[in-house]
Amino acid sequence: MIKKQTKIPDQSILNENKTIFHYIDSFQSDFMSHELDYDIISIGKLFFNSSPKWADNLMSFRDKIVGLFGLKTASQLTAEQRDTDSFTFEPGEQLDIFKLYTRTENELIMGEDDKHLSFRFSLLLENINDGTIKQRITLTTGVEFKNLFGRLYFFPVKPFHQLIVKKTLKKMIRKIEKEICKSTSL
Repeated sequence: MIKKQTKIPDQSILNENKTIFHYIDSFQSDFMSHELDYDIISIGKLFFNSSPKWADNLMSFRDKIVGLFGLKTASQLTAEQRDTDSFTFEPGEQLDIFKLYTRTENELIMGEDDKHLSFRFSLLLENINDGTIKQRITLTTGVEFKNLFGRLYFFPVKPFHQLIVKKTLKKMIRKIEKEICKSTSL
């Protein structure tokens, strides 16, 4: 089950950032990890390989429109910056629209700065200490609008953003559950 909240989780290092976000959403889901050892890198790879296919079409459409306004687009990225297999999760690396700012043992902070807005995206992996072998994935987005154009830009993007994040998290959990089923049936 996916839970939504409108604040940054207390454990996230996004709370240490002094940026005042004008928009925040956070989606989380728990899973039973069994003997499989998930770390932030394996969850990061899973994230980049779980977005819905139709989201790529939306991003292409977005790039055609925002390119007219001088905003950053995928066409400005190198082939390496589009290849999830070459991404090593080192701070400073760029993968698609995400620049990796910070990596800790249990969190990735990614995002981008543009002239209309800046966003930060947290991928947080936590062990749940309730006597089970559960882990929790939380996907949090914080957006800082730099001007009126940023607010206008994000207004139609927001519902698609939320849908993409929820669908991505749901797909991540399905893939984990499928992997767990395979490992427990061996």
